[in-house]
Amino acid sequence: MTLHWKLVIDALDPHSQADFWAEALGYLVEDNSPLIDELLGAGVVTEDLTVEPHGHHAWRDLAAVRHPDDPYDEKSGAGLGRRLLFQRVPETKTVKNRLHLDVHAQPGQREAETERLVGLGASLLRLVEEPGGTWQVMLDAEGNEFCVQ
Repeated sequence: MTLHWKLVIDALDPHSQADFWAEALGYLVEDNSPLIDELLGAGVVTEDLTVEPHGHHAWRDLAAVRHPDDPYDEKSGAGLGRRLLFQRVPETKTVKNRLHLDVHAQPGQREAETERLVGLGASLLRLVEEPGGTWQVMLDAEGNEFCVQ
C-alpha cells in the first residue's frame, strides 16, 4: 500500500509563501474558491475565515500549491499529487529547518536559476562545494532554507 502525502510548511503569510513557491517551482496556487463560496453561501463558514489574494476567496490561514500535471479535486481545488501546503502560525522561524526542498536546475543553469529565485524574493545564504557535489543554500522570504543544485 502506498500513502498519499503533502508537505506542510508553517508560515507567517501562507499566501505570499504559496505565490513564491508556485513561481519558483512552476506549480499552480490552488483555487479553493468554489468550495469556500459554497460553504459561505450555506452559512457553514464566515467571511473572517477567508481572504481574497487573487480576486477570489481563499482560506485565510492556508494556501497550497500543486504540480500542474497532477490530478486535483475540482470541488475543493486541493491537489491529489505533488503538493505544498502553507499553514499560518503565530511564531516566526527560529531555528534551522530539519527538512528542506532541493530544487534541481537544468545542467549548467544553477547560477541563472539562483538569480531568478533571488528576483522572486529569495536570498543566497552560501555556496557549498564538497567532493560529492556543489549547491547553493538559499532562504525563501520567511527564512526557510532550500538548496539549488
